[in-house]
Amino acid sequence: MFLPILFALLFLFSSSNAADFCVGDLYGPQGPAGYSCKKETLVTVNDFVYSGLAAAGNTSNLIKAAVTPAFSAQFPGVNGLGISLARLDLAVGGVVPMHTHPGASELLVVVEGSICAGFISSANKVYFKSLNKGDIMVFPQGLLHFQINAGKTPALAFVSFSNPSPGLQILDFALFGDDLPTDIIQETTFLDVVQIKKLKGVLGGTG
Repeated sequence: MFLPILFALLFLFSSSNAADFCVGDLYGPQGPAGYSCKKETLVTVNDFVYSGLAAAGNTSNLIKAAVTPAFSAQFPGVNGLGISLARLDLAVGGVVPMHTHPGASELLVVVEGSICAGFISSANKVYFKSLNKGDIMVFPQGLLHFQINAGKTPALAFVSFSNPSPGLQILDFALFGDDLPTDIIQETTFLDVVQIKKLKGVLGGTG
């Protein structure tokens, strides 16, 4: 009596329809849970391999920094797995301004150089430190945080996220890089109009 029941259970679990993975179909619809799944018959090993983080990003820009993502949009194998990665290159004087990732916590590991990094808690307490090669720092989900090259040589770090699409909002661009009217910014930030218009000019905002 016991053996037939055991065999029946083994058959039930071995024939389960539970998927091992959900490689993102980048040509299909995307919802809050991520991309829809690519047909398993079309999945190859290349869906689980990504080489895009091997090359340094272009830091010839306003912030002298580059973030190269390996999110589900670039690396469909991480779709649905609750993980992703990115490469962070900081030239001398480079900075990643105050920003948040609404959908994920972040873990940063310094590979080269020195990076001053920190975040602000919801109680407005500041946690920051200069990190060196091999140091790791975590940034809790949704909190404002930043990274600055704290040395005299280029810095390199890799960051992992607890979401294949962590999202991003940069505070400076949210305030000064769009069409939010100057008078509203003035009233909500206590900055003067001249400074606001100067920042809008630098960051491409209007209004």
